[in-house]
Amino acid sequence: MNVLFESPRLLFRELIAKDIPLLFEMDSNREVHRYLGNFPLQTPEEAEAVILMIQKQYNENGIGRWALIEKQSGEFLGWAGLKLVKEEINGHNNFYDLGFRLMPNYWGCGYATEAATSLVKYASEILKLKNLYAFVDVENKASIRVLEKSGLKNEGRFLYEHQAHFWFHLSM
Repeated sequence: MNVLFESPRLLFRELIAKDIPLLFEMDSNREVHRYLGNFPLQTPEEAEAVILMIQKQYNENGIGRWALIEKQSGEFLGWAGLKLVKEEINGHNNFYDLGFRLMPNYWGCGYATEAATSLVKYASEILKLKNLYAFVDVENKASIRVLEKSGLKNEGRFLYEHQAHFWFHLSM
């Protein structure tokens, strides 16, 4: 396993083809997509396309969403990472977005907060970023708490794909 970095309970590595079935399992779940404004995956081929798109981001931008692996069990928990967003969202473009998505059976275990906090540290210490952003559906209370615990500040509401979202920011 090519580990990029780790936290106390998690390993972060690039998403690879062997993750297709697990990514499909996660992203075909309606509950996982409840606040995402898109639709759950319908086929494993769609999961493969997602991984290929993320791998393209690794090659083009040197960063992207990474697989989250629990150290103790070796289980795939989901993904978390930093994405360079080039298109304009809420008046910003060419910014780094902190994101995460976990399998439902790992919700409420502190993994998302551990991953997000680790990514903030990575963004500051390794990438030397000055700013980090995230946005989340205003109804997604759990993700809002994760971002707040990770040090990002809620800067207000905006519309994204016709849904109300909160815009989060951290100056480093």
